[in-house]
Amino acid sequence: MAYIAVTALSHVGLVREHNEDSLVVGPWTLCGTTTTSPQTLLFPLGRPLVVAVADGLGGQPAGEVASELVVRELSLLGPSLDGARAVENALDLCNHAVFSATAGRPELTAMGTTVAGTLVLEDSLLVFNVGDSKVFHAAPDGLRQVSVDDSPLPEPGQRTTSAVTQTLGGRRGHSTVTPHVATLPLSTGDRYLLCSDGLTDPVPDEAVDELLRMYDDGKAAYELWKAAIEAGGPDNITLALVRIGA
Repeated sequence: MAYIAVTALSHVGLVREHNEDSLVVGPWTLCGTTTTSPQTLLFPLGRPLVVAVADGLGGQPAGEVASELVVRELSLLGPSLDGARAVENALDLCNHAVFSATAGRPELTAMGTTVAGTLVLEDSLLVFNVGDSKVFHAAPDGLRQVSVDDSPLPEPGQRTTSAVTQTLGGRRGHSTVTPHVATLPLSTGDRYLLCSDGLTDPVPDEAVDELLRMYDDGKAAYELWKAAIEAGGPDNITLALVRIGA
């Protein structure tokens, strides 16, 4: 019987005072917590399964509120999602929910979050994102990013940038979003990495690829977290490995 294995970990890092990342795996959410022990969940292939990472915007209020709101919304909407249009509508609803939550609450004004994830269906996988959290396909021929960053090109001499051009919420007045959604074929053995930039900013893609090749899911998740910590742990670190097994 085909199944989906999801291995996840979320950690505050070494610099931030609290964790503004959140995670959804089907009906399960992990919000604002910190652990060094990856957890693995198994699901039968066939029913829609949403897995997503949301990274609350630093430097703006209540990032953890925005990211938690989005993953909880996706956990409720996930079982009804059946294609790209449904995913786009769900992200529009998430965006509206973030803005609506600020009404009458000035302490939440301009809160926002990125989101990046996958929707696993019986015969296909949809990749979606708003912002600069990422989804990678860990293919036999190398790591390939399949999400689309909403960020400008880094300055000369820099590998990454902290600027984000599109988020869920994140502004004083309501604005729409244009989610990135792509449909990919699904095969047994496929492996995807979803993560916040707390992993990819300090750890080069080449190092991520090497660790994914060396280790199985639980050990790989731990070693990826460890690499980000050894690189200074400048931000919250949240990741999920999605694998299609049989």
